[in-house]
Amino acid sequence: MKTMVIVAHPGLEASRVNRTFMLEIQNHANIDVRDLYSIYPDWNIDVEKEQQLLLLYDRIIFQFPFCWYSCPPLLKKWFDDVFTYGWAFGPEGNHLKGKEFMLATTTGGPEHGYQAGGDNCFTISEFFRPIQRTVTKCNGTYLPAFVTYNTTHGTDAYFAQEAKRYAEYIQISSSLLVH
Repeated sequence: MKTMVIVAHPGLEASRVNRTFMLEIQNHANIDVRDLYSIYPDWNIDVEKEQQLLLLYDRIIFQFPFCWYSCPPLLKKWFDDVFTYGWAFGPEGNHLKGKEFMLATTTGGPEHGYQAGGDNCFTISEFFRPIQRTVTKCNGTYLPAFVTYNTTHGTDAYFAQEAKRYAEYIQISSSLLVH
């Protein structure tokens, strides 16, 4: 299975956890990594190039820090620009059919804060619903997300452990992830 990880972190060089994750997955021959903020510092997304790249992969992972209950703004723009009507959805918009999509995110808060009655009032899965629906609207398969919680208080050893778990997780068969 060919896998592409699209990293969307506006301050990746200063990030302890997302940078650790990216460095870990770059060690795997079957995973290609792209850093959106590095590729598009001017935010002018090459839509045709991005669409052609999507066609080459079976599984696409979006890795980002969970900020203000969403993804970073360049990733949102990427979705808006790349998942176009007539290509990703709508008449003849079937180019993403059969592709697997997964979110990989990090959040500073603890896991118990992402539940009904918790600090954030909702589960992390509930916050991901707009992206989930975007993927399914484009006939893609949305796989369960990989989430690392409590990064505010995490240590380098914790991040290294999570990075290894992340690399293993994104390579698991979709039949194991869905069931």
